[in-house]
Amino acid sequence: MQRGALTMFGALAALFTGSNCATTAQDFETARRRMVETQLQAEGISSKAVLQAMAKVPRHLFVPPELRDRAYENSPLTIGLGQTISQPYIVAYMTEALQVTRDHAVLEIGTGSGYQAAVLAELAREVLTLEIVPQLADRARATLSEAGYTNVTVRTGNGYLGWPERAPFQRIIVTAAPDAIPQALVDQLAVGGIMVAPVGTASQEIVIVTKTREGVAEKRTIPVRFVPMVQKPK
Repeated sequence: MQRGALTMFGALAALFTGSNCATTAQDFETARRRMVETQLQAEGISSKAVLQAMAKVPRHLFVPPELRDRAYENSPLTIGLGQTISQPYIVAYMTEALQVTRDHAVLEIGTGSGYQAAVLAELAREVLTLEIVPQLADRARATLSEAGYTNVTVRTGNGYLGWPERAPFQRIIVTAAPDAIPQALVDQLAVGGIMVAPVGTASQEIVIVTKTREGVAEKRTIPVRFVPMVQKPK
Protein backbone atom coordinates (compact mmCIF):
# COMPACT_ATOMS: atom_id res chain seq x y z
CA MET A 1 0.00 0.00 0.00
CA GLN A 2 2.17 2.79 -1.14
CA ARG A 3 2.19 6.04 -3.05
CA GLY A 4 4.85 6.88 -5.58
CA ALA A 5 8.45 7.22 -4.50
CA LEU A 6 9.15 6.50 -0.85
CA THR A 7 11.10 8.80 1.38
CA MET A 8 13.89 6.86 3.08
CA PHE A 9 15.63 8.15 6.15
CA GLY A 10 19.34 7.51 6.29
CA ALA A 11 19.56 9.16 9.68
CA LEU A 12 16.76 6.98 11.02
CA ALA A 13 18.38 3.86 9.61
CA ALA A 14 21.64 4.85 11.27
CA LEU A 15 19.83 5.35 14.55
CA PHE A 16 18.68 1.75 14.58
CA THR A 17 21.65 -0.07 13.05
CA GLY A 18 23.84 -2.42 14.97
CA SER A 19 22.80 -5.67 16.62
CA ASN A 20 23.77 -4.34 20.03
CA CYS A 21 21.75 -1.13 19.73
CA ALA A 22 18.65 -1.30 21.91
CA THR A 23 15.83 0.89 20.65
CA THR A 24 14.40 2.96 23.46
CA ALA A 25 11.03 4.64 23.88
CA GLN A 26 12.80 7.95 23.28
CA ASP A 27 14.23 6.62 19.99
CA PHE A 28 10.74 5.68 18.81
CA GLU A 29 9.33 9.05 19.88
CA THR A 30 12.09 10.85 17.99
CA ALA A 31 11.50 8.72 14.90
CA ARG A 32 7.74 9.30 15.11
CA ARG A 33 8.20 13.07 15.34
CA ARG A 34 10.53 12.99 12.36
CA MET A 35 7.97 10.92 10.46
CA VAL A 36 5.29 13.55 11.04
CA GLU A 37 7.54 16.44 10.04
CA THR A 38 9.23 14.97 6.98
CA GLN A 39 6.74 12.45 5.61
CA LEU A 40 3.39 14.03 6.44
CA GLN A 41 3.65 17.79 6.85
CA ALA A 42 6.24 18.06 4.10
CA GLU A 43 3.97 16.09 1.76
CA GLY A 44 0.89 18.25 2.36
CA ILE A 45 -0.97 16.73 5.32
CA SER A 46 -2.29 19.83 7.08
CA SER A 47 -4.94 18.68 9.57
CA LYS A 48 -3.64 19.46 13.04
CA ALA A 49 -5.79 16.72 14.56
CA VAL A 50 -4.49 14.09 12.13
CA LEU A 51 -0.88 15.14 12.64
CA GLN A 52 -1.32 14.97 16.41
CA ALA A 53 -2.87 11.50 16.15
CA MET A 54 -0.04 10.24 13.94
CA ALA A 55 2.49 11.72 16.35
CA LYS A 56 0.90 9.89 19.27
CA VAL A 57 0.11 6.37 17.99
CA PRO A 58 3.07 4.00 18.55
CA ARG A 59 3.31 2.46 15.07
CA HIS A 60 6.15 0.19 16.18
CA LEU A 61 3.70 -1.79 18.31
CA PHE A 62 1.67 -2.67 15.21
CA VAL A 63 4.49 -4.21 13.17
CA PRO A 64 6.24 -7.55 13.76
CA PRO A 65 9.07 -7.33 16.33
CA GLU A 66 11.71 -8.04 13.70
CA LEU A 67 10.57 -4.97 11.71
CA ARG A 68 10.26 -2.48 14.54
CA ASP A 69 13.47 -0.75 13.55
CA ARG A 70 11.68 0.15 10.29
CA ALA A 71 8.35 1.16 11.85
CA TYR A 72 8.67 4.86 11.02
CA GLU A 73 9.91 4.53 7.45
CA ASN A 74 7.50 5.85 4.84
CA SER A 75 6.81 2.41 3.44
CA PRO A 76 4.31 -0.41 3.79
CA LEU A 77 5.54 -3.36 5.86
CA THR A 78 4.45 -6.98 5.92
CA ILE A 79 2.43 -8.13 8.92
CA GLY A 80 2.21 -11.74 7.77
CA LEU A 81 -0.62 -13.77 6.24
CA GLY A 82 -0.20 -11.92 2.97
CA GLN A 83 -1.16 -8.55 4.48
CA THR A 84 0.63 -5.25 5.05
CA ILE A 85 0.48 -2.16 7.21
CA SER A 86 0.09 0.92 5.00
CA GLN A 87 2.80 3.53 4.72
CA PRO A 88 2.27 6.43 7.15
CA TYR A 89 1.50 8.97 4.42
CA ILE A 90 -1.40 6.91 3.09
CA VAL A 91 -2.82 6.40 6.58
CA ALA A 92 -2.65 10.15 7.18
CA TYR A 93 -4.06 11.00 3.73
CA MET A 94 -7.07 8.72 4.10
CA THR A 95 -7.69 9.84 7.68
CA GLU A 96 -7.57 13.50 6.69
CA ALA A 97 -9.98 12.85 3.79
CA LEU A 98 -12.38 11.16 6.21
CA GLN A 99 -12.75 14.37 8.30
CA VAL A 100 -13.32 12.54 11.58
CA THR A 101 -14.45 14.37 14.70
CA ARG A 102 -15.07 13.22 18.27
CA ASP A 103 -18.81 12.97 17.53
CA HIS A 104 -18.34 10.23 14.95
CA ALA A 105 -18.65 6.47 15.07
CA VAL A 106 -16.36 5.08 12.37
CA LEU A 107 -16.61 1.74 10.59
CA GLU A 108 -13.31 0.37 9.32
CA ILE A 109 -13.18 -2.49 6.83
CA GLY A 110 -9.88 -4.35 7.04
CA THR A 111 -8.38 -4.13 10.53
CA GLY A 112 -5.04 -5.63 9.53
CA SER A 113 -2.48 -4.67 12.15
CA GLY A 114 -4.89 -2.34 13.96
CA TYR A 115 -2.77 0.75 13.28
CA GLN A 116 -5.36 2.64 11.22
CA ALA A 117 -7.98 1.86 13.89
CA ALA A 118 -5.67 3.30 16.55
CA VAL A 119 -5.23 6.52 14.58
CA LEU A 120 -8.99 6.79 14.15
CA ALA A 121 -9.51 6.08 17.86
CA GLU A 122 -7.54 9.23 18.65
CA LEU A 123 -10.10 11.25 16.68
CA ALA A 124 -13.47 9.50 16.89
CA ARG A 125 -15.92 8.64 19.63
CA GLU A 126 -15.88 4.98 18.63
CA VAL A 127 -14.26 2.75 16.02
CA LEU A 128 -15.80 -0.54 14.87
CA THR A 129 -13.42 -2.54 12.72
CA LEU A 130 -13.95 -5.72 10.70
CA GLU A 131 -11.18 -8.18 9.77
CA ILE A 132 -11.84 -11.27 7.68
CA VAL A 133 -8.70 -13.14 8.81
CA PRO A 134 -9.27 -14.44 12.37
CA GLN A 135 -5.57 -14.50 13.29
CA LEU A 136 -5.16 -10.86 12.31
CA ALA A 137 -8.31 -9.86 14.20
CA ASP A 138 -7.04 -11.58 17.36
CA ARG A 139 -3.60 -10.00 17.05
CA ALA A 140 -4.97 -6.52 16.39
CA ARG A 141 -7.36 -6.81 19.32
CA ALA A 142 -4.45 -7.70 21.62
CA THR A 143 -2.23 -4.90 20.28
CA LEU A 144 -4.94 -2.26 20.59
CA SER A 145 -5.57 -3.37 24.16
CA GLU A 146 -1.84 -3.24 24.93
CA ALA A 147 -1.71 0.29 23.50
CA GLY A 148 -4.61 1.35 25.73
CA TYR A 149 -7.38 1.89 23.17
CA THR A 150 -10.73 1.23 24.79
CA ASN A 151 -12.98 2.79 22.12
CA VAL A 152 -12.19 0.23 19.41
CA THR A 153 -14.20 -2.95 18.83
CA VAL A 154 -12.63 -5.59 16.58
CA ARG A 155 -14.81 -8.25 14.97
CA THR A 156 -14.01 -11.07 12.57
CA GLY A 157 -16.27 -10.86 9.55
CA ASN A 158 -16.83 -10.20 5.86
CA GLY A 159 -16.27 -6.53 5.14
CA TYR A 160 -18.44 -6.70 2.03
CA LEU A 161 -21.41 -7.08 4.38
CA GLY A 162 -20.44 -4.26 6.71
CA TRP A 163 -21.86 -4.08 10.24
CA PRO A 164 -25.61 -3.63 9.58
CA GLU A 165 -26.82 -3.80 13.17
CA ARG A 166 -24.76 -0.72 14.04
CA ALA A 167 -25.52 1.26 10.90
CA PRO A 168 -25.76 3.97 9.81
CA PHE A 169 -22.18 5.20 10.17
CA GLN A 170 -21.11 8.81 9.80
CA ARG A 171 -17.73 7.68 8.52
CA ILE A 172 -16.52 4.50 6.79
CA ILE A 173 -12.95 3.68 5.75
CA VAL A 174 -11.89 0.70 3.67
CA THR A 175 -8.26 -0.44 3.86
CA ALA A 176 -8.23 -3.14 1.18
CA ALA A 177 -9.18 -2.64 -2.45
CA PRO A 178 -12.48 -3.91 -3.87
CA ASP A 179 -13.14 -3.84 -7.60
CA ALA A 180 -16.05 -1.50 -6.81
CA ILE A 181 -17.39 -0.11 -3.56
CA PRO A 182 -19.76 -2.69 -2.03
CA GLN A 183 -23.37 -1.55 -2.09
CA ALA A 184 -23.86 -2.69 1.51
CA LEU A 185 -21.30 -0.11 2.64
CA VAL A 186 -22.98 2.64 0.63
CA ASP A 187 -26.29 1.64 2.23
CA GLN A 188 -24.73 1.75 5.72
CA LEU A 189 -23.26 5.23 5.21
CA ALA A 190 -25.35 7.88 6.93
CA VAL A 191 -26.77 10.86 5.06
CA GLY A 192 -24.10 13.53 5.39
CA GLY A 193 -21.47 10.82 5.78
CA ILE A 194 -18.11 10.24 4.10
CA MET A 195 -16.48 7.00 3.00
CA VAL A 196 -12.86 6.68 1.84
CA ALA A 197 -11.67 3.57 0.00
CA PRO A 198 -9.06 2.34 -2.46
CA VAL A 199 -10.85 0.99 -5.51
CA GLY A 200 -9.63 -1.04 -8.47
CA THR A 201 -7.62 -4.09 -9.46
CA ALA A 202 -4.47 -3.57 -11.55
CA SER A 203 -4.97 0.19 -11.27
CA GLN A 204 -6.28 1.60 -7.99
CA GLU A 205 -7.27 5.04 -6.78
CA ILE A 206 -8.49 6.47 -3.51
CA VAL A 207 -12.20 7.23 -3.88
CA ILE A 208 -13.99 9.64 -1.54
CA VAL A 209 -17.72 8.95 -1.33
CA THR A 210 -20.15 11.51 0.04
CA LYS A 211 -23.82 10.83 0.69
CA THR A 212 -26.54 13.46 0.73
CA ARG A 213 -30.32 13.34 0.55
CA GLU A 214 -29.96 13.92 -3.17
CA GLY A 215 -27.73 10.90 -3.72
CA VAL A 216 -24.16 9.60 -3.66
CA ALA A 217 -21.13 11.29 -5.22
CA GLU A 218 -17.67 9.87 -5.81
CA LYS A 219 -14.38 11.74 -6.16
CA ARG A 220 -11.26 9.91 -7.36
CA THR A 221 -7.97 11.21 -6.02
CA ILE A 222 -4.48 9.66 -5.80
CA PRO A 223 -3.19 6.35 -7.24
CA VAL A 224 -2.42 3.69 -4.64
CA ARG A 225 -1.59 0.01 -4.31
CA PHE A 226 -3.51 -1.97 -1.67
CA VAL A 227 -4.01 -5.68 -1.12
CA PRO A 228 -7.30 -6.91 -2.64
CA MET A 229 -10.45 -6.90 -0.55
CA VAL A 230 -11.70 -10.48 -0.27
CA GLN A 231 -14.90 -12.14 0.91
CA LYS A 232 -13.28 -15.29 2.30
CA PRO A 233 -9.89 -15.68 4.01
CA LYS A 234 -7.29 -17.60 2.03
